[in-house]
Amino acid sequence: MPSSPARSQAPSTWRTVLTRAAITRLAVGWCAVLLGALAAPLLPPPVPAPLLIGALAMIIGVILWCAFGVVHEAEALAHRLGDPYGTLILTLSVVVIEVILIASVMLGPGDHTTIARDSVMAVSMIILNLVVGMCLVISGLRYGNLPVNRVGTSAYLVMLAVLITTGFALPAVIGTDGVLGSGQAMVVATLTIGLYAVFLWRQTGAQAADFREAPGIPPSAARPGQDGTDGEAPRRPIGDVVAEHRSELLARPALLVATVLPIVLLAQHMATLLDDGLGRLGAPVALAGVLIALIVFTSETLTAVRAARGGEMQRVVNLCHGALVSTVGLTIPTVLVISLLTGQQVVFAESPANLLLLAATLAVSALVGSSPRVGAIHGAVHLMLFAIYGLVLFS
Repeated sequence: MPSSPARSQAPSTWRTVLTRAAITRLAVGWCAVLLGALAAPLLPPPVPAPLLIGALAMIIGVILWCAFGVVHEAEALAHRLGDPYGTLILTLSVVVIEVILIASVMLGPGDHTTIARDSVMAVSMIILNLVVGMCLVISGLRYGNLPVNRVGTSAYLVMLAVLITTGFALPAVIGTDGVLGSGQAMVVATLTIGLYAVFLWRQTGAQAADFREAPGIPPSAARPGQDGTDGEAPRRPIGDVVAEHRSELLARPALLVATVLPIVLLAQHMATLLDDGLGRLGAPVALAGVLIALIVFTSETLTAVRAARGGEMQRVVNLCHGALVSTVGLTIPTVLVISLLTGQQVVFAESPANLLLLAATLAVSALVGSSPRVGAIHGAVHLMLFAIYGLVLFS
């Protein structure tokens, strides 16, 4: 008697999802967790410098490798579901990792009242200036000026203008020493989550088309149905895709969670060692936030660069601007809730120099996003802004 399609599909799905690379990544991640748990009692601070560097390098390496695994599964889901759903899964996966790392540092030893602010600030500069700048230069040199979907891009930017102002500027005005009061924190967290929920509702619903590739992509950069001549290829309803690929859409999130958990468990060890190392070097306090941002967004940066090389500028926008909207829209409320539950003070008010940089970055992003086509000159401007951020960081 022939087996039913559902039964025959499940083993095949798991063989496709649970590849040798995925199994190896899981084994290395969980072995590192076990090794960290066994070694932690034997390494009280201050840890000898060579051992500190080696342990920190190993932990960061494992976290990065697991993060690439998370992004790989998210990208597979993105390919299956299409935009904006797929890109949203990818950005949310990366944001979850960032929130985990920030919370681990916050709740670890030492005084880390500004770690969330510094991390989100670093993510803002890295995404909006470094990554977007690189992508614009790469696509501009390869294809010339390319169009973006200006309606979707403007939606991201108005969200960022409100969220960044509320997160970084408002605490400096109404807070005490840059710290929001309990009532103020609750209101800000609720409003931020509410606005982000409305954005997701519209992005994945009635306004989903605003976040797809704009017509007019040159034939050398276009995929079938994206060249602006015949219009987009017909898109299947999301419900049909879920029904057809149900097994894969259950298996990949399960593997994604299993790959995220080692990051969660290793983050606390990383936070302890990072605090010890940066304290000895006398490095700027904000450097810890920059390192977290670099660890978290390395994999997504490579994804955005690949999209730029393929001429998919709206995918670059979705990855970069969408990631930052998710970061600010989820990280700030999460950290505020953690501070309310633990009684730990959190400083979100930014310095005048960084507020000026954020304002300039948002202004440039708005002008670039409103352009009919974007190219290498726009990218060079963003890269200059990132260089200035580096100057401010070490000044």
